[in-house]
Order: sequence, then C-alpha cells, then structure tokens
Amino acid sequence: MRILKKEKENAKKKLNKVKAAFKSDKINALNQALHEDKESSPENEITVPKIKAAKKEKTNREIMLVTYIFAGLFVLVLGYFVNFMVTQSSEVINNAYNQRQDLLAEQIVRGDIISSDGQILAHTVTDKKGKEKRVYPFGSMFAHVVGRFSKGKTGIEASENFHLLTSNNNEISKILRELSGEKNIGDNVVTTIDSRLQKAAYEALGDNKGAVVVTEPSSGKILAMVSKPDYDPNNINVLWEDLLKDSDNDSALINRATQGLYPPGSTFKILTALEYMKENPDYEDYTYDCTGKGKFNSVTINCYNNKVHGKEDLKESFAKSCNASFANIGITLDVASFHKLCERFLFNEPLPTNLAYNQSSYVLTSKSPKSEIPQTVIGQGKTQITPLHNALIASTIANGGVMMKPYVVDHIENQGGTVIKKYMPEIYDTLITPDEAQIMTSFMREVVKSGTGSALNNKSYTVAGKTGSAEYVENKPAHAWFVGFAPAEKPEIAVSIIVESVGTGSEYAVPIASKIFKTYFNNK
Repeated sequence: MRILKKEKENAKKKLNKVKAAFKSDKINALNQALHEDKESSPENEITVPKIKAAKKEKTNREIMLVTYIFAGLFVLVLGYFVNFMVTQSSEVINNAYNQRQDLLAEQIVRGDIISSDGQILAHTVTDKKGKEKRVYPFGSMFAHVVGRFSKGKTGIEASENFHLLTSNNNEISKILRELSGEKNIGDNVVTTIDSRLQKAAYEALGDNKGAVVVTEPSSGKILAMVSKPDYDPNNINVLWEDLLKDSDNDSALINRATQGLYPPGSTFKILTALEYMKENPDYEDYTYDCTGKGKFNSVTINCYNNKVHGKEDLKESFAKSCNASFANIGITLDVASFHKLCERFLFNEPLPTNLAYNQSSYVLTSKSPKSEIPQTVIGQGKTQITPLHNALIASTIANGGVMMKPYVVDHIENQGGTVIKKYMPEIYDTLITPDEAQIMTSFMREVVKSGTGSALNNKSYTVAGKTGSAEYVENKPAHAWFVGFAPAEKPEIAVSIIVESVGTGSEYAVPIASKIFKTYFNNK
C-alpha cells in the first residue's frame, strides 16, 4: 500500500512538472511570435499578469464602445423626439385618422377662416341647444380653396384643422370658460386670398367649366383660386348623394385649379422658346415663312384656322402663336435636353405645396417616336398640366427666373388678434437666369402688344402673357388658356386661366384676365 501511495505521489509530481513546462513553453512561444527578430528582454516578455491586464483592458474597451453606442442612440432618439415635437407633431395630429381631433373638437369651438382683406370665409355658429354648425358666408365662391368641414374635410379646412382646433387665447380667460362649462375658441386662420379678386375671377368665369389661379410672383402667395363647377358647402349634406353620382359629369368635388389636368396648348411654347434660345445663342437670326401649315417628321401641323402668318422671326412666331413655326423649331431641339428643362420646371415632379394636387406630366424622351415631337412642342400630344402649375411657370418668368413656393395661409392668430404663427415666402429654386426671364418677358409682352393677347393692350398698366387653345377631343371646341402677369416691368400679380371646351384663349380666357387685372389695380 505504501509503495502504491508513493508511486501515486511521484506520478502527480511528474504531471505538475509537465503542466508547468507546457505553460512555460506556451508563453515562450507567444513571446517568440510577437518579438521575432528582437532580443528577448524582461520589458517585452509576456507574463501571466500581463495577459490578464491585456484581457482586462480589452474588456474595458468593449464596455466603453457599447456605452458610446447606447449614448449615441439616446442622443439620436432625443433629437428625433425634439424635432417631432417642434416640426411634425401638428402634422400628425392634423391627420384625418388621428382620433385626437375628436377630443380637441369636444373642448374647442372651431376657429374662423379669414381672407387677407378681413372677410370671414368660414366660421362656427352655436345654437341655444349648444349644437355647432359650420357656416360659409360666401356660399360656393370659395368652395374648393377654403374647402368643407362635413363629408370629409378638404381645402384649408383640412390642411389647417389642427390650428383651427387649437386655442392660444389668454390662459386666465381659458380657465374661466372651462370653469363655466363653455368651450374655448380656436385660433383663426388668415389666408392670402383676396376676396375682391376671388369674386372678380368667380364672376368672370361665369357658368363655364374651368379654373383660375391668381398669384403674387415675388412671394408665392395665392391671391385667388376658383374652380367650376362648384357646390355650396353650406348644403353639402343635402347635395352629397347627387355630387357622388355626378350624372352631369361635372366633377364638382374636384378642385380643377390644382387637380384638373389639361393639355397646355400654346402656353407651352414658353418652354419651347426657352429651350431653343438655350441651344441657339443666335436665336435672333431665326426666320420662318408660314403658309398656314407644314409637314414635320411626317406629321402635318396646322396654324389655327390655317391662318397664314408669312415671314416671321422667333418673337413674332411666339406673339402670333404660329404652330407651324414652332413645330419647325421643335424638330431641331435636343429632345433629352428639352426633357430636362421641362422636369426642371416641375413636369413629372412634385409641386412645392401642401394643397391637394395632381402631378403634371411630360413624356417625350429621346426614345419616343420622332412623329410625337411636332405635336408636343406646341403643347399638344400627351403633355398634361394643372392651372396651378401653369401659374407657377408664369410667375417664375415674372420673378426673374426664381420660382417661389406657393402658399395660401398668411398667418395664424388667436381670438385677440395676436399672431401665433406667421408663414413667410420661400424660394423653391432659380430655374433660369434673369436675362432669360427678361427675354421671355419681352416675348410675352409682344403677345399683348401685337399678337393674340392684344385685347389687354393700351391699359393703364402693361401686361405680358401667352394665350393657348388646347385641342383635346376631335370635333369639340378647344380649351382656352391664358397665362400672364402685370405690370410687365415690375410684376405684382400673375394669372393662370383655363376655360374648358369653348374655343380660343384670346376670345375666352383673355377677357377674364382683363377683369382680374382691372380689379387688382383699381383696388390698389
């Protein structure tokens, strides 16, 4: 037994020696690998304490890295939360699907919508039983731009719903009303709409289908917006079923000013002329002998009523709205470059507005059949545009090549008249140079002086513009267009007008522009 015990102890000692040797060899091997070609010294020799220290340092670095990551994520979340509260919360609350609106409506009487000249366009009345009713004093005149409250909010009633249901009145008065069981009064929305211009545009459009947009080119303010056919929002509950059935194909619920898509007709020649000038610095040398029609890329293009314009330069071709001359110009253009110019002017692109709108389209590319070019460059073919978009193009020319973002709300104020939020003009982009804008203004001025817009000449103010007659269905009258601005030297007001299926722009759209300009300058 003693012998076995002794042998066991000897074996254990040998095993410990082997382990120690193995451990020592491992450390030496590490030292040799890390310090190859260097003399071994006590300073650089890896020892067990150093290995433990290295492991601890690595662990600390990992902990710090995780700490920094979580700190960074916290800062990002905090930044998003602050940004949401400052800039996005009102939009989320204003969403039609947000039930918080119903809670606000239980506590707040909806504020007023007011024109820039102080007219109440929408307000809430409460009867003796406490029942609230939204009232529109001007009936159908502001139906599309102001919108409606019942049967789904639209227009300003929708876009400014949050502000209308928010009260920023004096805190003491708010508490007193709450204690007495009364609702607080919501803030008022003061628009950029001038009721006098709105009335002039509304009456001038008469019983025709169409739309009118009036803007201030230097700021982007929308001064008037009319769409017909329309409806009386005071009677929306009674009219609703008939409006949905639309048996007369009136589409009265659609705001044609922002959602109606039409071929631009000859108003599109503004862009065609701009592209030609960009590609041809010697554009002033251009001449064309118009015989009333011509064949271009195997397509016959007729001037209106086959009128013979004779020999003309580029400015005269523009002023007389000569289709043959512009088709002749169009087939020489770089199609890809023209496509880029059109997209720069927001075809196929979102418009910088929170109004409900349809996007304009321009489909001609370098891959399109050449037979599509002659029709496209004169504003026919597959091109589609809204009156609001056409107003932006005209306003850009008027504003020296700078497009402003259009807006329809000037400011928010509480019931005491204190301004809570003020909306300021914003530049969208500079689309052309001031020189190009000035040349195009001179072209549009010639339209009024000697061309198709001559009914606007010899006024106490100067007008620059472009007429258009957009054919859309065979054997039916064309849509009548006019876009323009005044005074031509220093524009203060721009218009975009379309009258559906009546004939020429000079005969039907120009007289509407004349009445709007007259109202504006008479009320200055």
